[in-house]
Amino acid sequence: MANFILIGLCILAGILFRKSKTLPKDAHKGINAWIIYIALPAVSFKYLPHITWTKDLLFPALAPICIWMLGWLFITIYSKFTKISRATSGGLKLVSSLSNTSFIGFPLIIAYFSEKELAIAIICDQITFTLLSTIGIIVAIRSSQQQKLSAKLVLKKILTFPPLIGCVLALILPRYLDLSSLDGMFDKLAGTVGPLALFSIGLQLKFGGWFSEIKHISFALLYKLILAPLSILVIALLLGMNGMITKITIFEMAMPTLLTAGVVADQYNLNPKVSNLVVGIGILLSFITTGFWWLVLNYSGLV
Repeated sequence: MANFILIGLCILAGILFRKSKTLPKDAHKGINAWIIYIALPAVSFKYLPHITWTKDLLFPALAPICIWMLGWLFITIYSKFTKISRATSGGLKLVSSLSNTSFIGFPLIIAYFSEKELAIAIICDQITFTLLSTIGIIVAIRSSQQQKLSAKLVLKKILTFPPLIGCVLALILPRYLDLSSLDGMFDKLAGTVGPLALFSIGLQLKFGGWFSEIKHISFALLYKLILAPLSILVIALLLGMNGMITKITIFEMAMPTLLTAGVVADQYNLNPKVSNLVVGIGILLSFITTGFWWLVLNYSGLV
């Protein structure tokens, strides 16, 4: 219960601070910088060195890729039938196919399961960020019609993305250095991800003008919140998979849109109004839909 109160309190605090104009307009950018450059790499150092790697962990690693591919196909078909602009289609691909595996995912996993399951979620999260940093940026550049697709630009985006750097270092350095004395520091830094991320979300939530875009929003959220986790559940059933790794993976794929995907859509002018509405409304709806998926995963007997 305390974790759910924390989630609501942090988001509400962000909304109230934004409405009262107590903080600068772009205050969330500073908070996000801390999360991306400090807190998320610390999460990697906290959990990744202690993971016992098995073939079962391929499932959380491959699930985000499946979600991306199916989402791209879903929005491509939708775009052909509705004849929406290239920019809108690109924005919808970004906000439909990438899960908020950390900012929302981590607090909800702690609330519904336990903190130790974050080790599984970290794998989903790193793959999701890698997808955004590579294929996501390519889609954004091609859809914006403002920048030419450059291998140098894509490579720069990948190699300078802090969470990815943190992930690689967390996997390599402990093999050669004893970092156990720093575990307390990593623990405290990693603990800032949930509260600060949720506060940042509250600072950015805006819902004006949503009704005129209800069709695009509905299709994007239908895939992100329902069809995406359902597809991973079906794959798990076909492969005969079960257990906590499978449950956490499906639950992570049920998360709303990755916030950074909305930022990228805004940066490349991919109908930022629709993209931000999908992000904001998806976050609110996810508190209902993730509860549904938790019931399915724990009481259906399917996994």
